Amino acid sequence: MHTAETVHEFLHRIAEGDPERIGQLFAERVDWKLDWPDGDHTRAVPWIRHRSTRAEAADHFRELAAHHVPGESDAHVHAVLVDGADAVVLGEVAHTAKPTGRRYAAAFALHLTVADGLITRYHVYEDSLAVARAFGPA
Repeated sequence: MHTAETVHEFLHRIAEGDPERIGQLFAERVDWKLDWPDGDHTRAVPWIRHRSTRAEAADHFRELAAHHVPGESDAHVHAVLVDGADAVVLGEVAHTAKPTGRRYAAAFALHLTVADGLITRYHVYEDSLAVARAFGPA
């Protein structure tokens, strides 16, 4: 698959919500970055951590789903920009935090790199403050 096809398939699989199928689109080794402030936030948002393998990518989406209320998530992709092997996805997600019941919306930019139909770079830039407020103390 070309970059655009891989990215669209990735977004489709995220919408389906199957972490195993999402993980299959990642290379064995992944350049992974979730752009969050330094500090110990792993108790409140445990899916926000470093990963580097296909199996860990599937785990990320599994943990992300486990910490949000099923059926109360939404995503809007505003643009997918492709330049060779690189793609940038711009959009907004909305979820309800399972531990607190608080709903939040967060803008995001996702930088992906694709090689041989597999994602080799996964860098997420999001409104971490909105997420932290939803999961943190009232």
